[in-house]
Amino acid sequence: MLLAGCASMPDSGEVTPVDSSQRADADSQVRVYGVPPHKSEQPQDLVTGFLEATTSDDPDYETARMYLAKSEKRAWNPGAKTVVLADAPQVHVERSGDREEDYTVTLVGKQVATIDARHAYKPEERSYQERIHLAREDGEWRIDAAPPGLVLGAADFQRIYRSVNKYYFAELGAAGKEKGRDMLVADPVYLRKRIDPVTSTVKALLDGPTSWLDPVATTAFPTGTRVVDQRLSLDDSNALKVRIDGWAAGTNEEQCRRMAAQLLFTVQDQSAKVSQVSLLRGDGSQLCVLSRDQAHSYAPVQSASRPDQQYFVDAQHRVVSLVDGDEDPRRVPGPFGADGGAQLRSVAVDRKQLRAAAVAAGGQALYVAEMTPGASAGEPRVTARGGAKAGLTTPSWDGLGDLWVADQDLERPRLLRLPGGTGTPEEVQVPRLDGGRITGLRVAADGVRIALLVTKDDRTTLKLGRVERRGTAGRASLSVQELRSVAPRLEQVDAVSWAGGSRLLVAGREQGGLQQLQYVETDGSLSNASGLPGITGVRGVAASETASKASALVAEGDGGIVRLMPDTNWKLVAKEGSAPVYPG
Repeated sequence: MLLAGCASMPDSGEVTPVDSSQRADADSQVRVYGVPPHKSEQPQDLVTGFLEATTSDDPDYETARMYLAKSEKRAWNPGAKTVVLADAPQVHVERSGDREEDYTVTLVGKQVATIDARHAYKPEERSYQERIHLAREDGEWRIDAAPPGLVLGAADFQRIYRSVNKYYFAELGAAGKEKGRDMLVADPVYLRKRIDPVTSTVKALLDGPTSWLDPVATTAFPTGTRVVDQRLSLDDSNALKVRIDGWAAGTNEEQCRRMAAQLLFTVQDQSAKVSQVSLLRGDGSQLCVLSRDQAHSYAPVQSASRPDQQYFVDAQHRVVSLVDGDEDPRRVPGPFGADGGAQLRSVAVDRKQLRAAAVAAGGQALYVAEMTPGASAGEPRVTARGGAKAGLTTPSWDGLGDLWVADQDLERPRLLRLPGGTGTPEEVQVPRLDGGRITGLRVAADGVRIALLVTKDDRTTLKLGRVERRGTAGRASLSVQELRSVAPRLEQVDAVSWAGGSRLLVAGREQGGLQQLQYVETDGSLSNASGLPGITGVRGVAASETASKASALVAEGDGGIVRLMPDTNWKLVAKEGSAPVYPG
């Protein structure tokens, strides 16, 4: 491998190959280039060189293709899939037979994940073995049967790829149309870091949702929409102009603005604050312009008019709130706080911060009330089955104003949704629980993703489910489909909270390890977020779904309720308290 960069370069001396395992990524300007095959290179060295070349920053893998036979150059598709191994693949060489013109090379390793053709990450641990065939071509060894796609060690994968959130519109059926909400939902994928990042991100968006999200998401871009420009970038004012053709060039203003919203949030998610997006026809004429302020109505998380507060249940089992900067919690107005005498176990505050849903101290009844003086909690909206050993989970609000809660009845556990927060509870089917029961849940603002704590045989794991809606508004049928493990390395998960469009804050432990508080991605990949200070005995966590860097984290631990402000350490808020939450 050769390294090049924007730093001052020596003007003398030899160019030295560098092993990929020795590379550092300290300078984002550094580029890594592959080395072409040498004359008379032997099979093992040839395969090793090919693998090294696939880890380079060559946009079209031209150097890697030099290691391939002429027929394989045309057939090999590096974008077909990527296999991620725990370490770089081991190369074992063997003869195919008595002929000196044939060699078979076997790649061996421990697989940890795969990336499909739509760039979606999937944790998948198993042993890996793939054969590569070599043959003589014009007197030189060349690979005439390469593995499909790429095979990378985890270190190279983390150096080469970045996680990107694409944004699509949640498919909410009749309920979404009734409430007039266009809910954007994050769809995480992995793209190469240094290869024209804005262009590759936009093209990935046009590919459509990943297969897991596709049943509950839709795009405003018509099928076949293509970017006219070969390269896209933000201008000096952080504005993005995109020329498109196909059916998209003839869309109306409303649809054009929805396309622009998808582009703005997708590109902005990388780091740059996009000031506006302009969509143009192929001839350069303008279709529409959407500014960052105008895009607010499409935001994945609709924040209330006042800043998000944190909430928890205090020592007297009443609901209190905290605002960043406040030292002391304050009881909320209404029957669950300042005006009430009810003993509470947990609480959920709606995203407008006007209503709260609270579970009574015994866990047997769910109440919903306005957080205003003089409001009444009324009769229970849900009553648990199964007695004191089970009870109701902490409830959760989605962005449509619907309320979700699980009944942990040992005989017949159930997931319930209350339309509008106070409607008749509807049971939501959850296939593939495999004998487990839901003991915790947090529904995303978009209403189509739900994080579930599933307990089976005294072990609790974290699953992400897809909420599918069928039927009309009056006769809608909901189910949670295709549960997937989000934190497969954690043997036990104790608490979870949404912490961004595709990120969760989790308290849990690996086998034989101590409990840790960490971020995990909804696709099961390792988060690139910085580590969190340690805390013991975590039973509840709360993070802002807006993922603002200025937002605090709140946790219930052995010492009570503690809060972590940015660039500080945990600070005690209350010696006694439980069930911390943000709105949602």
